[in-house]
Amino acid sequence: MIRKNMMRAAGFAAMALAFTGPALGQPAAPAPALGGPAIPGVCLLSREAVFANAAVGKAVSARIADLTRTAQAEVDKQRAPLEAEAKALAALGQDAKVKDRRDALATRWQALRDQAAHGGREIEATRAKALVRVADEAQPVIAKVYAAHKCGLLFDRGAALGGNFSNDLTADVVTALDANITTISFEREKVPRSDERDVSTSTAG
Repeated sequence: MIRKNMMRAAGFAAMALAFTGPALGQPAAPAPALGGPAIPGVCLLSREAVFANAAVGKAVSARIADLTRTAQAEVDKQRAPLEAEAKALAALGQDAKVKDRRDALATRWQALRDQAAHGGREIEATRAKALVRVADEAQPVIAKVYAAHKCGLLFDRGAALGGNFSNDLTADVVTALDANITTISFEREKVPRSDERDVSTSTAG
């Protein structure tokens, strides 16, 4: 009896797949828009979209990408001779002199890994500082657009699950910000290695 039920269940499953299989390759029907009336005084804004679409935000992203490539090139330049030396040592024996050279090479590899990690922290510090500058430039623009739309409440657009988005300020903020500023200049931040040790020590504790 149990075997018969299992076979019947398997048959139903196969039938279900036969009917639903072709539909799996088709795009799902779009969910109905929630819509609704615009609520006077309630406005929306996406800071992420402002940073991504405003000229100054694009300039920051391009500059960060350039600094990242430079940092990676610094590491790659030093990695090549280490890899060549490691390959040469792999073909040698196991005597004491070779072991000493391998130990020295391992120390240099660790130093390069530390350098790469340090460079990554500097790039992240640079990104964070640049975004703060963009946010500072955007804030008075947001306030001006907010007042022009007679807003009384401002929500993060990303937190809205649906509704009437006619009071979305994002596009107007991007336009106004582009009229004020299109780029900023900055260099790679320097992060003291002593600060990193303090952070790692406090984290471990």
